Amino acid sequence: MAWWGKLVGGTFGFMMGGPLGALMGVALGDLLGGGRDSRLHAEQLGFGSVERVQSAFFTTTFSIMGFIAKADGKITKDEINMAEQVMQQMNLNSHQRSIAINLFNEGKKSDFPAEEVLIQFKRECIRRRNLIQMFLEIQISTALADGYLHKNEKNLLENIAHDLGFEKYQFDSLLARLRGHANFEDEKSLTKKLEAAYELLGVNSTCSEQELKKAYRRQMNQHHPDKLVAKGLPDEMIEIATQKTQDIKAAYEIIKTERG
Repeated sequence: MAWWGKLVGGTFGFMMGGPLGALMGVALGDLLGGGRDSRLHAEQLGFGSVERVQSAFFTTTFSIMGFIAKADGKITKDEINMAEQVMQQMNLNSHQRSIAINLFNEGKKSDFPAEEVLIQFKRECIRRRNLIQMFLEIQISTALADGYLHKNEKNLLENIAHDLGFEKYQFDSLLARLRGHANFEDEKSLTKKLEAAYELLGVNSTCSEQELKKAYRRQMNQHHPDKLVAKGLPDEMIEIATQKTQDIKAAYEIIKTERG
């Protein structure tokens, strides 16, 4: 949690600036106890540093989560539960949880600068494509939490994906895989679970063994927890990446068993 230590040490807003720095400044509230010298250890959070990217990821994740949740005109209990689930998986302490909730609430506001936030987030995550994809996956999963993707939510997610450098076909593929992932976790029927397993891996049931293995390896590489943390995924989110790799592996094993 080195990034968190520097955050409460007062360096985040000074080093980040822009909408992300402003958001975190508001979210921190009185946590800094009247504020500290924001120049303290500033050289340790230079542009592109892992800790700086981790701070940006945390800030953007929860604020955009709130922004998407209000897209269909109301925030459902399921969407709130999804945000709570992410916080639980991260094992946030009381201060971190308060900040995450504050960021979520900032994202719900009518004047939330979503486009500017995403532009800065993409810039902070330079050359970290898999990390940006993980962020997008968290947002899509939040929108799918109530079992229904509202048109406004889908349009908003498409725009977010575009702002982050994803083509429409890439977004559609990602959305299909995440729907499959949600079904894979929920389905009890072996037949339905098998269908969801193919969707989760992004292949169809007629794919070759080589195509299946290639898809599996690609998914595992994209979601490898250690690689994502090294790129800037906050340590607290490693459980989310770990669960994804476990589900990917389970889906692959079910398909292999079914194929004999």
